[in-house]
Amino acid sequence: MPASPEPTNPAAVIEVENLFKAYKTVQAVDGITFSIPRGRIVGLLGGNGAGKTTTIGMIMGLVSPSSGRISVLGHDMARERHAVLHRMNFESPYVDMPHRLTVRQNLTVFGMLYGVARLGERIARLAAELALGDFLDRRAGQLSAGQKTRVALAKALINDPEVLLLDEPTASLDPDTADWVRGHIERYRADHDGTILLASHNMGEVERLCDDVIMMKQGRIVDRGSPAALLARYGRDDLEEVFLDIARDRRGPIGA
Repeated sequence: MPASPEPTNPAAVIEVENLFKAYKTVQAVDGITFSIPRGRIVGLLGGNGAGKTTTIGMIMGLVSPSSGRISVLGHDMARERHAVLHRMNFESPYVDMPHRLTVRQNLTVFGMLYGVARLGERIARLAAELALGDFLDRRAGQLSAGQKTRVALAKALINDPEVLLLDEPTASLDPDTADWVRGHIERYRADHDGTILLASHNMGEVERLCDDVIMMKQGRIVDRGSPAALLARYGRDDLEEVFLDIARDRRGPIGA
């Protein structure tokens, strides 16, 4: 098999180049380009239908692009997904685990799919870190929303991924559980030098977690910068106001 082309940015862990995705007459993603270096948490923001989930699906290899190129950890995802998927993982509260299997059984199945060594020890460690012990042998269909989120995070971390893709990981959670999840994401990044792409509608979460923010609208990237840089650029006190400015076309960056 021929070697993959060298990435445009050799330091990038995730690199997206001129990416398009169309569903019949709907252009879900419209020519986006960005890169993410190792150890960074990057927020992917936009309203419903902006293309966030489709972009994450394409990076993970779950959705085929119409055109463009995606490189993860130096591998072209169109031709070499097999070489990198075991080094990635994905979490979304909108993707359920099989309800009839227990938490332990679900984690065992996913761990086997990822080829995790000493899987029993890994599950035990995650159960301790994520406080799963009280319901490890309960069926997934019998869990509360907060418990399901912890299990979904355990599934996403089962293989110690270098790249973690998160699609609204704290959606519908109470403030205490959501804060707990955010804290664990921060610890994971710090302990593993992990690279994280986070799609979220929670602006406080994005300000807390993200080094950089990509703003999307109608499938396109319309702005990008650190939370502090975006606040200064739009003359706002919080990211929610920046989000609304962009979503409603009510003002552009100061000086634009």
